[in-house]
Amino acid sequence: MTFCLGMRTHEGLVGIADTRVTSGNEMITAGKVSAYHLDGGCFFLMTSGLRSVRDKALAYLGEHLDSREHSYERLFEVANILARQIRRVEREDKKALAESGLQFDIHGLIGGQMSKDSEHTLYLIYPQGNWVEVGKGTPYQIIGVPGYGKPVLDRTLHYTDPLFFALKVGYLAFDSTRISAADVDFPVDAVLYRKDSFQIVEHRFRKDEVGHISEWWEARLRESIKALPSEWIDQVMSKLGATSE
Repeated sequence: MTFCLGMRTHEGLVGIADTRVTSGNEMITAGKVSAYHLDGGCFFLMTSGLRSVRDKALAYLGEHLDSREHSYERLFEVANILARQIRRVEREDKKALAESGLQFDIHGLIGGQMSKDSEHTLYLIYPQGNWVEVGKGTPYQIIGVPGYGKPVLDRTLHYTDPLFFALKVGYLAFDSTRISAADVDFPVDAVLYRKDSFQIVEHRFRKDEVGHISEWWEARLRESIKALPSEWIDQVMSKLGATSE
């Protein structure tokens, strides 16, 4: 399993990715987010799915970028290049994977701003190579394990929020997933991009640095539930001869 989250606000972009990789019976720590600076722009890339498909697609992407004959001025052009590499890997490996009982699986999140982009953008790329832009109405996308982190994002994250807030709620979405999904865990990598800066900042958070935040959040949740108005429960509890207190 994987947790990769991309968020888009008016101030810029935040990406968060766990680092646990399951290979057979083994679990290792490996990065799932890569940052690129080229042609006067920059972008980050996160993927979920089969590690072998991901590694091969990124190897092909790196080869293309190193040998490119022209510059890329818009981020969607880079998304198209990655899509071509995914389709190339699909042509080469999908049949063999299917014969081994494995599904060709890769999803990608690519976010950033190139020199001719009027603003920062975030794209979700599917295994077929097609993509959609993550809009302002729902300013985030999760690939890998989406369900556990969605509630806190749907309730709190808005496009008008600052990057500071997005990083906070993004961590809580990761932590919710970590608690419920055995294959998602620390360390957690974060990438941040401020609009028109053309510079990506990367940082890795380890459990001993931020683990206390998880404990703080859990305690506040329990306190909030206890403080929840309970008159509506009294009529049920009274049937048990008890009160809600």
